[in-house]
Amino acid sequence: MEIILSIGLIIITCLVIWRACDGFEMASNYLGRHLKDGVKGATINAIGSSLPELFATFFFLFILKDKDGFSGGIGTTAGSAMFNAMIIPFIVIIAVINKKITSKVIVSRKVILRDGIALLLAELALIFIVTGTSLNWTHGLILMLLYIIYVVYMLIKQGTGTVENDFEAKAKGGNKIKAVLKGDLSTTVLGQKSINKPKAIFLLILSIIFIGFACFWLVKACEMFGDALGIPVYFVSVVLASAATSVPDVIISYKDAVKGNYDDAVANAFGSNIFDVCFALGLPLFLFTIFNGPIEMQADTIDDIGQLRVLLLILTLAVFLIFVLAKSGLKKQHAWLLFLMYLLFVSYIVGSSICSNCTVISNISNQLSILSNWFNTLF
Repeated sequence: MEIILSIGLIIITCLVIWRACDGFEMASNYLGRHLKDGVKGATINAIGSSLPELFATFFFLFILKDKDGFSGGIGTTAGSAMFNAMIIPFIVIIAVINKKITSKVIVSRKVILRDGIALLLAELALIFIVTGTSLNWTHGLILMLLYIIYVVYMLIKQGTGTVENDFEAKAKGGNKIKAVLKGDLSTTVLGQKSINKPKAIFLLILSIIFIGFACFWLVKACEMFGDALGIPVYFVSVVLASAATSVPDVIISYKDAVKGNYDDAVANAFGSNIFDVCFALGLPLFLFTIFNGPIEMQADTIDDIGQLRVLLLILTLAVFLIFVLAKSGLKKQHAWLLFLMYLLFVSYIVGSSICSNCTVISNISNQLSILSNWFNTLF
């Protein structure tokens, strides 16, 4: 019964996050209308669509505390990074090709190299920064500073953006009370009026509140699910919490791709991962250790986190190479390859949680531990 209840709660939180994203997307598109293609996707869209990961990491740390909370937080951010890097491009490519919008998805090489390299550097930093048996506020601060450097670089390099004039959108209209109950935040804020800056900011804030509320219950549902099955919340967060918090990324990237904004669609996925790795993990870690002191981790937690960080780096590098080598454009075969990679990733995580002594799982785990220890010796 507890398993069914927790799964039902996870589904409900996904729906709330999804509906809140509609309002957030309208507001963020309006506020970011002067940013160039690729820059908006990697900054405003990426930050907004990654708020669930930030909230989830906050709640994992402040509800579960210490090592369990941190492992749940890093599981959510890393799992979401895998989902963003593989499932979002898969959905985007398959969707636009099946709709006959295009026969292949061509993404600016500049965007791929810029965001792909930045993401790889962020993941390397995560491996070297979050190490040892104790974590404190300096670890979180360094991760946040890395993201601030990335955003400043993006904004400086973009130059003068191209103004877009298609943001005279109105909400669907109707009864505002019913709109609130349905989670239709745009109608709640705008009614039948066009969006403007004050309303866009208010809509953005309201969407964030709804997303935060949903993420609180998502964390509770993951804790409940893990307790019911007798598995650490870390494994639940890597698969279920990460997929649930990635709903905004999917929606925003899909809508960008359908409009033909392939650079923003891909930049949102990569930019979201940079935000997840640096800020969505760094800020909660910084605040938690400021108020509660250092996080002391046990050997098994250190090993699990170390393996996940190395696996994240390896798979991200593989995705980056797929994008770089697809010079003529991304096609269906690339999409299905990305989907297969994610399926293998989830299979390994699930296998580790229920059958860690299985030969294949054990061998992969040992190799990842060796690589993790090697990185630690470099530091």
